[in-house]
Amino acid sequence: MNNKIRMFGVAVLILALVTAAILGVLSAPANPLTWLLVAALVALPFLHRKLKARQYVEWKPQYSVGIDSIDRQHKKLIALINSLQTAVDYSAGAEYEREALNELVDYTKTHFGYEEDLMEKFGYPDFTLHRAEHELMISRVEQVLAEYQVNPDTAMQNAIDFLRDWLINHINGTDKQYSSFLIDRGAT
Repeated sequence: MNNKIRMFGVAVLILALVTAAILGVLSAPANPLTWLLVAALVALPFLHRKLKARQYVEWKPQYSVGIDSIDRQHKKLIALINSLQTAVDYSAGAEYEREALNELVDYTKTHFGYEEDLMEKFGYPDFTLHRAEHELMISRVEQVLAEYQVNPDTAMQNAIDFLRDWLINHINGTDKQYSSFLIDRGAT
């Protein structure tokens, strides 16, 4: 759903709650429904913040692959995904969103190159398969960039959802598979 429409809906909900709570306090201050409306109005910002926070990725120790240089890069990728989410959430504008997405895509390619160089250097046996996974991901992101030209709002949120899910699954899946191999050969 378009972010502006969603924000408008939230504003209308808040206005309706405020109006109902004021009318309730003025006409029936002892009515439990009045205080339920007041409680809903007070709880709304906390609930909204909690729901919004779920859209952001937080680094967790279980995401670590045990190679500090790669963990740092993964943390930066998470930060870039979160920056893109912020740009979309706060309607920062198409130019800023596009800039944030381009920075994320560029850094992702840099990270993939770094990982692939390490795997190649240490002779990782599943290197070709891992590189193919990277190429598939980049191909999917390029599709999203093409979608962006047609429908920026939907495409951007789809891109964020895809990148967030893909990154965490990739780290916890195939990245963890190579980590012990590379650590045993001296990667740091």
